[in-house]
Amino acid sequence: MQNLFSALFLAALVCLICGPFLIPFLHKLKFGQQIRTDGPRTHLQKTGTPTMGGIMFFLSLSVSLLLTDEFTSRLWLVLLVTLGYGLIGFFDDFIKVIMKRSLGLKAREKILGQLILAGVFAYVVVAYQGRGTEVILPGTTIGINLGWWYIPFVMFVLVGTVNAVNLTDGLDGLAAGVMVFTSLVYLLITNAWGLTDLSLFSAALLGSCLGFLFFNMHPARLFMGDTGSLALGGAIGSLAVLTKTELLLPLLGGVYVLETFSVILQVLYYRVTGGKRLFLMSPLHHHFELLGWSEQKVVLSFWVVAAFFAVLTVVIIL
Repeated sequence: MQNLFSALFLAALVCLICGPFLIPFLHKLKFGQQIRTDGPRTHLQKTGTPTMGGIMFFLSLSVSLLLTDEFTSRLWLVLLVTLGYGLIGFFDDFIKVIMKRSLGLKAREKILGQLILAGVFAYVVVAYQGRGTEVILPGTTIGINLGWWYIPFVMFVLVGTVNAVNLTDGLDGLAAGVMVFTSLVYLLITNAWGLTDLSLFSAALLGSCLGFLFFNMHPARLFMGDTGSLALGGAIGSLAVLTKTELLLPLLGGVYVLETFSVILQVLYYRVTGGKRLFLMSPLHHHFELLGWSEQKVVLSFWVVAAFFAVLTVVIIL
């Protein structure tokens, strides 16, 4: 238990120490956020706020975990997957900010990188980690053996989770705050099941999000960018796979699911109706902003929803 508190505390501390140095450094390099002109007008004042703050997660997770004495191959795996997706996000942010290409990496480039990393992760999990190929039905001990179909299933879970978290990152403190509840549940699950190494990772992830929130709360002094959101998605997706809770993740990550489906429904409705919109804007958090809700109210409301899904998940699984 002491190691868990140490990992959580160290991760948060690294973020708090890095922030005062990283923010002016990113300012100096002019790594400022470019704001969409078709979004809420209130967001235009955020133009130039330093982005790529997800670098903090690289440092906080790595430092806090490397200082523990329980670094297993499974812990290495989940950390490397997290950093790998963060690196894809870093390249995406770099292209947006430095090369002034607003969309960053081309969609096919980004998805290809995500699929390759997910495929490697899935193969290692099955071939070397002894994970097996069973998918467990939530709240039961019933397993469905997918055989080698499990590898594309894991790829779908990981890539879907990464992009869902990425869509959620759109308001000050939203993605990091929701991730606090998600990582807290995984800390409870892994600790209850005796998965010590994954408990350490969950604790470090929780600490990192709490530390990052200090700089990301409204008005944000730092954005995580795709560097952070893709890393967080990779962390949660890989935790779901290694804890055999893939089918529970849509409930625990209910906010991510709602955000993702709002985008999908918006696109489908637009095409079917010949240009009409189901929501004022997607992802869903922007819809509420355009209804007149303050940014703080939207974020707090989504945190409450995330907390509800977290409690429901704990009730079902534990």
